[in-house]
Amino acid sequence: MARHFELASIIVSTYNRPEALRAVLSALADQTDRAFEVIVADDGSGPETAALVRDWGKAATVPVRHAWQEDDGFRAARGRNNATRMAKGDYLVFLDGDCVPRPHFLAAHRRLAERGWFVRGTRASLAGSLTRRVESEGLAAHRRSLARWLMSTAKRDIKDVSPLLAWPSERFRKRTPHRWRGVQTCNLGVWAEDYLAVDGLDESYVGWGMEDADLAVRLIRSERFRKEGKFATAVLHLWHPPNDRAALAENQRLFDDTLHGDRIRARVGLSSHETGS
Repeated sequence: MARHFELASIIVSTYNRPEALRAVLSALADQTDRAFEVIVADDGSGPETAALVRDWGKAATVPVRHAWQEDDGFRAARGRNNATRMAKGDYLVFLDGDCVPRPHFLAAHRRLAERGWFVRGTRASLAGSLTRRVESEGLAAHRRSLARWLMSTAKRDIKDVSPLLAWPSERFRKRTPHRWRGVQTCNLGVWAEDYLAVDGLDESYVGWGMEDADLAVRLIRSERFRKEGKFATAVLHLWHPPNDRAALAENQRLFDDTLHGDRIRARVGLSSHETGS
């Protein structure tokens, strides 16, 4: 049986992309479910991002906090852990700062939340042309109807509209409880106590790649299983150039060590230090 959370902490990761973050925050302001707080996990952005978070927080009807760390390379795992240390919610929803939630996003996560399970969300990727309109013109893409998105496929504004479809059946959601592939913190719901039990994301991962898979393996190993958020929790992923994958080989080595071992807690996790810097 699902057990609804009381308060969700939505942790939004960002790095020097204030236009995209503004779109995400604006979409969060339109959520139908209002029982949440926002913590921006900032991997060293400049003053423009700080000003955006401060100003948005003043106008918001939900609590907003800014978890900033020094810019010292791609340290998304550490940034998310820093934000988690500030979280007051009993449920964590991880969201990237270029992934725009639709109005029923949190309500869908609430409906799917269940003890012993984490929810793997999905995303629909927008084309560069539409992304530029969202960022430069303030286009509220999250308010578009499904019919409008279906029409957008002809213009190639969206790569694949199928993630935005709704499917009433729940039977498929637990079919792959032990599958770690495809789990990403761009859209992930997990009970705070479960995240704490595995000591959060592993901060040994520096640079893009594999820290999400590492978390999924450790959650599953600790008997917190995967539940699909497909056809319910999809977000709109704004276009960006490919990430730098220079660190992928080393991160793959770290992940292989986790996958073939018995580790449950992170090598360097939430318990490694009390506050971010």
